[in-house]
Amino acid sequence: MTSGDGSGGRVRGAGPATEDFLAHRNLLFTVAYEMLGSAADADDVLQETWMRWAGVDLAEVRDRRAYLVRITTRQALTRLRTLGRRKESYVGSWLPEPLLTSPDVAEDVELADSVSMAMMLVMETLAPTERAVFVLREVFDVGYDEIAEAVGRSPSAVRQIAHRARAHVAARRPRGDGSPERTRDALDAFRRAVETGDLQGLLDVLAPDVVLLGDGGGIKQAVLRPVVGADKVARLLEGGLRKVPAEVTLRPALVNGGPALVLHLDGELDSVLAVRVDDGLVTGLYAVRNPEKLSHMDRETVLRR
Repeated sequence: MTSGDGSGGRVRGAGPATEDFLAHRNLLFTVAYEMLGSAADADDVLQETWMRWAGVDLAEVRDRRAYLVRITTRQALTRLRTLGRRKESYVGSWLPEPLLTSPDVAEDVELADSVSMAMMLVMETLAPTERAVFVLREVFDVGYDEIAEAVGRSPSAVRQIAHRARAHVAARRPRGDGSPERTRDALDAFRRAVETGDLQGLLDVLAPDVVLLGDGGGIKQAVLRPVVGADKVARLLEGGLRKVPAEVTLRPALVNGGPALVLHLDGELDSVLAVRVDDGLVTGLYAVRNPEKLSHMDRETVLRR
């Protein structure tokens, strides 16, 4: 039931419950993904949402969209607490599961910012209920009463949680990206420097305080701790690809609404490198090599608010 082309709308022969679910499926996936940082877990949440939705008496539902969001939020909260325990034993840095996204996601500045690797990592520092409240209020503009129903708190408590979460995120929120043209130029310069092993070219495009995070999940080799500073990051990248005994290709892509490079070795997908650009310089690099996190990179994922 959670599969499909993401188009929503009417389905021949489908009942009202199915039509409602499919009409809001992309929104529900986006809510679950922003709460969990995992597309695989978001898919599971949608399956659980459908199972519960299929048993609802629709005649008793005043706002079907809000009801579906409420179910999804509750299921995602339960799974988020389980994920927290799983991440405690994770090998190396944990990064969100990258999604290949369409240009319309990048054009929605607020949505693109909320699903960016940098912002998703900031949201990782929130407690589960804080994250749910922040996502529903700040990204999807859900009313406090509806959020209270979804998270099992009073509206006044939700307002306090929202205020606390907003302040927490504001203190850690990444800087602005700058113009799309400067971002594109920086990505092109970075890609050329990596492909040619141009150390000076890398130093020219990396911010002095650039941070590189790697996620191999204990399955693939990756840096286990953050690498900080232009010189350290440049030397790591400059020497890394030269040691690979395979044909390396790097292609630009839109991942989580922002710039990225997709790396193939001998034609096989190896890793995704999301790139954070601020004021024309690369400030963040997020390298996901864990193959269990790359299953959604073979197709565009439709995200909606």
